[in-house]
Amino acid sequence: MIGSIADKLPDLCSDASISRYLRARNWNTVKAGKMLKQTLKWRLEYWPEKIQWEDIAHEAETGKIYRANYFDKYGRVVLIMRPGFQNTNAVSGQIRYLVYCMENAIMNLNPDQEQMIWLVDFQKWNSSSISLKLTRETAHILQNHYPERLGFGILYNPPKIFESFWKMVKPFIEPKTFKKVKFVYSNNPQSQKIMEELFDMDKLECTFGGRKSLGFEYEAHAERMKEDDKRMSHLITSGCSSPSNQLSIMSESLASDRGSGGNHSVHSDEGGFSSGDEITSSDLGLVDDKIPDQPHDVKDVVNSNTEAAKEMQISNPN
Repeated sequence: MIGSIADKLPDLCSDASISRYLRARNWNTVKAGKMLKQTLKWRLEYWPEKIQWEDIAHEAETGKIYRANYFDKYGRVVLIMRPGFQNTNAVSGQIRYLVYCMENAIMNLNPDQEQMIWLVDFQKWNSSSISLKLTRETAHILQNHYPERLGFGILYNPPKIFESFWKMVKPFIEPKTFKKVKFVYSNNPQSQKIMEELFDMDKLECTFGGRKSLGFEYEAHAERMKEDDKRMSHLITSGCSSPSNQLSIMSESLASDRGSGGNHSVHSDEGGFSSGDEITSSDLGLVDDKIPDQPHDVKDVVNSNTEAAKEMQISNPN
């Protein structure tokens, strides 16, 4: 489909991966092809899977982004984001840390899952925390290079001023993604019900209405990340040809060492709520219905469009 480059990143060119790009572009093969081509080029230049803990440890000191040590009730990885705990100024370093966290989260996905939960904590967040450049770069990376990875995003107790900021950044966010992001408030009984439906409250931090008093611990988190880095390095030296394929293999190998947290294969529906909308448990995530009149074999979709295939012929920059 994309020439010799598929030998270097086979998992990114798998049916499951291509399907995510097609869904992100509403099954338009030309647009999906262009999107995948851009990600292939980005990964070969940025090499996100080679970022190590020591490269970004300083960015992680305040716990502004970290992977929780539990899953939601649907077996999805939970990535906690705390924008009010920003501790650096360089956007390039902040994005590098975000990419590291995304790669780590994907590596730890259960084998029957391809999406994750983003849980955003607004403690310490104020107007000085606003950075349009970082917001724009974050949206670009997540939407263009990690399509269909978001199952559900929760903005927990955002201040009123954030609602205005959210409207301002809406043009940077694709409508499909925008609908998956939900405003949740601790003083709203229905919000509490949503959290209880999504999470084991004994594992969820008290910051989010749970019963776990212990929050982010830098040293413990650092050890977890270092162990993940070692496993990844082992897979690389073992001869796995594809960085992204290593992530898939790692996910399966980790599954035997932990509880699945749920055996549901669940995806968010495209309906959603934002500030002011009624919150119902049915919005949490349902198995998507098959899209009518769409081919069920990804290869059939791609092969039916010669121009898309030609557009994706790229050469190794090295």
